Amino acid sequence: MEKDIYQATKERRSYYNINDKKVVAEEKVEEVVKHAVKYTPTSFNSQTGRVILLFDDQHHKFWNIVESNLRPVVPEEEFSSTKEKIDGFRSGYGTVLFYEDMEIVENLQQRFPLYSDNFPKWSEHSSGMLQYNVWTMLEAEGLGASLQHYTELIAEAVKAEWDVSEEWRFVAQMPFGNPVEEPDEKEFEPLEERIKVYK
Repeated sequence: MEKDIYQATKERRSYYNINDKKVVAEEKVEEVVKHAVKYTPTSFNSQTGRVILLFDDQHHKFWNIVESNLRPVVPEEEFSSTKEKIDGFRSGYGTVLFYEDMEIVENLQQRFPLYSDNFPKWSEHSSGMLQYNVWTMLEAEGLGASLQHYTELIAEAVKAEWDVSEEWRFVAQMPFGNPVEEPDEKEFEPLEERIKVYK
């Protein structure tokens, strides 16, 4: 169910209601992620983006870690709604974990001191583009996804579970699966107020 770039860009939304019906083969998801990692631009062609792709039991294990780390910090009276949200992410069949290799960033800072302050910012820009590319490409394949940021709370537990390099900085998580409910209609501000064109 491939979509062209205009359609995929338009229909890429946050899907919270997903299930684990495998409407897209794991091999295809892996292909999509590898393509995005390879071709997403980075400053100085530094290729700082790193990804861990989790399926099935590994995916469930990740969201179990999120839940167990949230339980002590979320007030008990609010935890049922938090658990419901986590259950929604866990109900998909995969999660993409996004990282940036900070060893590369630090090496660039040393090699090009004139731009030193910019390399961490450019790393963030590249990561944002990578996240967007993966998200849009998953949409193009008919999958629903959302972008989550439980990062700092779970970084150490995730690092230990999947033997993540010390140099990799955890940026975001993207649970995905078969979309079972369309998101609400999105409202847009007038483009005339957001874009200026000079000819």
